[in-house]
Amino acid sequence: MPLPFLTADRAFDQAVDEPLPFEDRDRWRRPYRPGPWRVGAAALLLLLSSYVLAAAVIIAFAGTLTAGAACFGGALFVIACALRLLRVGVWVSARGVRQVGFFRTRTASWEPTVSVRTVQQPVRWLGLPRSVQGQALLLVRTAHAQEYVTPLMTTHNADFLARTEAFDRAADTVEAWAAEYRRR
Repeated sequence: MPLPFLTADRAFDQAVDEPLPFEDRDRWRRPYRPGPWRVGAAALLLLLSSYVLAAAVIIAFAGTLTAGAACFGGALFVIACALRLLRVGVWVSARGVRQVGFFRTRTASWEPTVSVRTVQQPVRWLGLPRSVQGQALLLVRTAHAQEYVTPLMTTHNADFLARTEAFDRAADTVEAWAAEYRRR
């Protein structure tokens, strides 16, 4: 008896690089799955929020409603942080490439002056100040005779740590999107 969740996962792995033919190419999509570090951190935050929600109920019934409401608001804040953490990453569409960070989002359109390339360079390990040798996918934009270089993703961020094949697939996918839509 086949298990449907395993079948769906296998089908997703086989067609990870290609969008479905009926999907809208103007819709923002992530060209890779979130990594285990990012998902694990979000799961821990959601676990913490469940404890805070239980504490909010206990405080509301045993103590004051204002303290329970403050605890409930704290739990909602932790849930919002976990959801935002899952949204962080690189997203592509026919309009351009979008780098979603925890606090800010930057979008660059597919202009003829934009190039996307993979380079070997020192990269930050899990976003911390420590640098290690790795690969980075760079977005290079030229404006007013100046070149702006933005690292989109690296082999040592929360999505690709110890997953070099996934980084290569994601980088190739973003480069293919850039090559396809720069020509238009």
